[in-house]
Amino acid sequence: MTDKEQMNIVIVGHVDHGKSTVIGRLLADTGTLPQGKLEFVKQMCLKNAKPFEYAFLLDALKDEQSQGITIDTARSFFKTKKRDYIIIDAPGHIEFLKNMITGAARAEAALLVIDAKEGIKENSRRHGYLLSMLGIKQVAILVNKMDLVDFSEEVFEALKKEYTTFLNKIDVRDVDFIPISAREGDNLVTLSGNMRWYSGMTVLSKLDNFVHEAPDEQKSFRFPVQDIYKFTREEDDRRIIAGTIAAGSIGIGDNVLFLPSRKNSRIKSIESFNTEKKEMASAGEAVGFTLETQLYIRSGELMVLENSSHLPKIGNRFKANIFWVGRAPMIMDKTYKLKLAATRASVRLVEVKQSLDASELTTVNTKKQVDRHDVAECVFETAKPIAFDTIEDLEATGRFVIVDNYEIAGGGIVIENIQENESILKQHIKDRENIWDKGFIDTIEREKRNKHKSKFVVFVGVENAAKQSIAKQLERELFDKDHNVYYMGLSSIDHGLDADIKSYDLNMEEKVRRLGELARILTDTGLIFITTIDNADDYDIEILKLLSEPNEISVVSVGESGLVKFKPDLEIKEVSNTEEAVKKVINLLMHKEVILEYYL
Repeated sequence: MTDKEQMNIVIVGHVDHGKSTVIGRLLADTGTLPQGKLEFVKQMCLKNAKPFEYAFLLDALKDEQSQGITIDTARSFFKTKKRDYIIIDAPGHIEFLKNMITGAARAEAALLVIDAKEGIKENSRRHGYLLSMLGIKQVAILVNKMDLVDFSEEVFEALKKEYTTFLNKIDVRDVDFIPISAREGDNLVTLSGNMRWYSGMTVLSKLDNFVHEAPDEQKSFRFPVQDIYKFTREEDDRRIIAGTIAAGSIGIGDNVLFLPSRKNSRIKSIESFNTEKKEMASAGEAVGFTLETQLYIRSGELMVLENSSHLPKIGNRFKANIFWVGRAPMIMDKTYKLKLAATRASVRLVEVKQSLDASELTTVNTKKQVDRHDVAECVFETAKPIAFDTIEDLEATGRFVIVDNYEIAGGGIVIENIQENESILKQHIKDRENIWDKGFIDTIEREKRNKHKSKFVVFVGVENAAKQSIAKQLERELFDKDHNVYYMGLSSIDHGLDADIKSYDLNMEEKVRRLGELARILTDTGLIFITTIDNADDYDIEILKLLSEPNEISVVSVGESGLVKFKPDLEIKEVSNTEEAVKKVINLLMHKEVILEYYL
């Protein structure tokens, strides 16, 4: 292989329609075969008393050739003056789909082979559907074995018309049909004298005519934040945002935006280990960045150029095509873990739109779950909004895996952002309130007995001791005034209610959900419930607000806050005196008429 541009092409087709012969002939006619390969295959054919077939050039193992079939996925290399090609022959649909969906193999275009004599088989339709689900838009249909139908233009045109009608239904358009005879070499590398009625491109010309993806460094900038490093050495207050650039390039002084938090800043420096000072960094480089303004950033955020014309999507509901390899089927009403770039989020299956069994290539449109080895078009919903691209816009941030019970159970590609109608969470709250089993004591009676209203008070900010001190002192003062108040630190919940949750990164959403459900119960008893959350963002607070309904929440921000759009009820920038800070919170509760003056 040379330094020319490289393109991956996948070839699919019904059994015995000749796709392996197409590849073998391309290898032979472009002079790309390794030295001695052709002679070796011919000797093996003589040894096994079989006529030579170009398809045998793909078989790398002797036992494969003795059987005369292609057993495993083959990757064939050949080159033209324009570019180098890797052609992926995919007889094993399961392995091929697994590789395509997870990104182990990435085909930019496809050749679909149909036998002119046998015509369009059901598998031919399924293969077309398969390419559509994988998001492959550049497709050429090779109508093979034209020599068996006397190179008939009528046969070719009839087949072309029938298959075009099908392709239009699955939104595969702008497809070229090429009549060929792979065995005889017609229209593969040079135009055939046997089909003078055809004046289109040869297979080789069509391959060179496919549009190659731009190099990663020329795409829109994407930097998944993997970690944030802070230094404790004297006079070193750097906060380095670390990760690997997924696409695009960036330089010192560029304005950046973090998604989904929407925080913004400017690149101050580019840090890398044991290298000279950098002014620029590009796709594939593992680097760190410092910012001109110190921001609290979570790992999993996506850093982009603020002035980019191609920003990622932000949402918590999207349509995707997935390939499922999990031992148990993917079902609705179960929470899974999604990994997309550096993002880790809880995700649920909302809808199965259509499904294809990869082992049988059978299509089902009425399933409610995704079974092992299914390729399915589904709608997913994450617990909170995430940043992503569609696979058509940018592969690196449009591809994901799904984890079930600590094992990768599926891989997928995002094909569409969906505007939320009513989220699973909102529907859950509606259902919860409809069946909430109340006693004989109403809210007004509790307020009269307690001499205050119930309230969920949440202290937020970056990790520090000040929040806890203020929250605990607030509990003390309210208790001394005969109010029914209860403080619970998250560490107590972590080792009790959340003891079954092992991973912080993957389960923060679940911790927040459980805290919200707990707050709903405790405030319903009439309590003033107090807690603290380190590094909460806008979406965490919005979820707590929803889950606490119909009761209310008050948010107090202490020190540096991770909130951007959400405006807290009280901001305490600096804490020099805990008692003064507590007094401010009590004044807030009085202002909101949680505590009434005549009860103090």
